[in-house]
Amino acid sequence: MRSIAIPIVIVGAGAVLLTALRLQWVPWADGRTNQQTDDATVRADQVPLSTRISGTVRHVYVGDYQSVTKGQLLADLDDSDYQAVLAQAKAALDEANAEYAANQDAKRAADAAVAAANQAVAGAEAGSAAARAVIKATQAEATHAESEFKRQTSLLAGKAATQQQFEQAQAIRDRASAELQAHQADLKRSNAAVASAQSALTATQQQRAALNSKDQIFLAQIKSKKAAITIAEVNLGYTKIYAPSSGSVGEFHVHPGQLLGPGLPIVDLVQSEVWVQANYRETQLGRVLSGDAAEVTIDAVPGHTYHGHVSQISPASGSQFALLPPDNASGNYTKIVQRVPVRVDLDQDGAIRRLRPGFSAVVKINTSSVEHVEQAGSGGVGVR
Repeated sequence: MRSIAIPIVIVGAGAVLLTALRLQWVPWADGRTNQQTDDATVRADQVPLSTRISGTVRHVYVGDYQSVTKGQLLADLDDSDYQAVLAQAKAALDEANAEYAANQDAKRAADAAVAAANQAVAGAEAGSAAARAVIKATQAEATHAESEFKRQTSLLAGKAATQQQFEQAQAIRDRASAELQAHQADLKRSNAAVASAQSALTATQQQRAALNSKDQIFLAQIKSKKAAITIAEVNLGYTKIYAPSSGSVGEFHVHPGQLLGPGLPIVDLVQSEVWVQANYRETQLGRVLSGDAAEVTIDAVPGHTYHGHVSQISPASGSQFALLPPDNASGNYTKIVQRVPVRVDLDQDGAIRRLRPGFSAVVKINTSSVEHVEQAGSGGVGVR
């Protein structure tokens, strides 16, 4: 019995010790000042370049995996159609400008016509006023001649005047009456001329106003033609594909002579700036803050240690950004330690050019500074 009990006691003690170590290992490891993980990769912004318009590839200027600089021409499409559209838009603008200029000439001519019509109205009104003045004077003479005729008629009846005096007064009266009638006819003609001149002035003013309305139409057409030119220039610019930033291109998906449609990918551009994304367990981030120093080793670059610092800590765990985030409200709940992405920016190092997105990395964050300990104790995971 004793030979059996001893092994059982030893195994039991070992199990208890193993359980104790297992329960205490994770808190001890997660509480260390240096937090390390091998769940890390090199990252960089990858920009897929595609076409905005349709066209035939004319030339590809760089090769696969070649380094490029910002603004460098990568490829272009045949632009003859877009050059023609731009020329057509410019011709349409020239035509609209010519129509607008012709309307300005017409407005100047109409202004001259309005001025002439105003002068004609003024002349006619002056003639009418003169005719009224003449009538007023002639009316006085006719009235006086009528009175003298009546007086001579009375004197002739009383044998106090001669027949010659009577006839002379009668002739003066008849002449004054005829002159008055003639001047009244002149006044009617002057009034008719005033009405005609005013009608001509109104018509001329209406024509001038119509030309103003045409101005708005022509200006709108000019604005539309300018917009068409802008669109044509933009589309013409889309025939050339430039590198939006410095970096390296991947494999080209197109070749000269190939017909492309809008949105078709041409090549992927990997930007030069790289960083490391380290996915730490949530239990490791209790003392990690932005600005903490970090050491990074890359599997593909053995023997070299990169230095950097924590730039950003993700606002949520990686599972929350998944296409189908987990829902623990279903009842089938199993507690799993989550991983939180941490971005580590690398210091300037000549060996950075050897890094490629996707390389595996090991990241060690140093959280031992006094300032860090004070901030971590007050706020936990966060940004300095």
